Amino acid sequence: MNRFVQRWGVFVGLVVVWELVTWYADDPFFPRPTVIAEAARELWFTGPLNTLFLTDTVFEHVFPSVGRLLAGWAMAAVIGISLGVALGRSPKGMQYAGPLLTFMRSIPPPALVPVFLLLFNVGTQMQLVTIVFGVLWPILLNSVDGARSVDATKYETSAVFRIPKPQWVLGVVLPSAAPKIFAGLRVSLSLSLVLMVVSELVGTDNGIGSQLLVAQREFDFPDMWAGIILLGVLGYALNTVLLAFERKALAWQPKQERTPATVEEKV
Repeated sequence: MNRFVQRWGVFVGLVVVWELVTWYADDPFFPRPTVIAEAARELWFTGPLNTLFLTDTVFEHVFPSVGRLLAGWAMAAVIGISLGVALGRSPKGMQYAGPLLTFMRSIPPPALVPVFLLLFNVGTQMQLVTIVFGVLWPILLNSVDGARSVDATKYETSAVFRIPKPQWVLGVVLPSAAPKIFAGLRVSLSLSLVLMVVSELVGTDNGIGSQLLVAQREFDFPDMWAGIILLGVLGYALNTVLLAFERKALAWQPKQERTPATVEEKV
């Protein structure tokens, strides 16, 4: 409880300082938090009662963005975990695939947006491909590392009992690799939020990124800052949900084996 109060006390204190500094500076490019909060209320929370006061902007821009983010992240998770476990348990898989993976993950995803536009045209498909390509690598590489870290005793025991390959992968490899897989999932979740915005800045008329661009072009700085704050809130909320799920999924493991989760748990 004390930790909760301290954490949010610091947050409230920073917001108060922000309010005082921006009030003193009186700069239109940096509106006060109270002005940003009012802009956010008008943008998203002035709808009718039957939509829980949510406006059309939420349904036309916020929900589609979150849907694309989660869909791209989920697709990358399925591909990354499957391919990563296969490469991690293959004796020579990374020897052949390693250079190609290093080459591909070194390419900034925004640099490929024009290529994706040519291949998939403007729309959800292009946006999903951008997100998947950018967030795949942390999941894939952490899955490879996790699959390689399976204890030799477990491998030998399963060989003695002649456990079928699918049961061995699902019952031994994945649980052993789970801490590192979750570490990759958390990193990729943050990246998916960034790439969701990047993909919406090009040739689309809906989404949070598109609304940020419109607000910037119209010099509507309160709305622009409200969108930026929304992205931060979304990132925090999604990370909190994933951490809660991770704690439940890894509750059976000793704490010392859950080292990948400790960095964010201490924040």
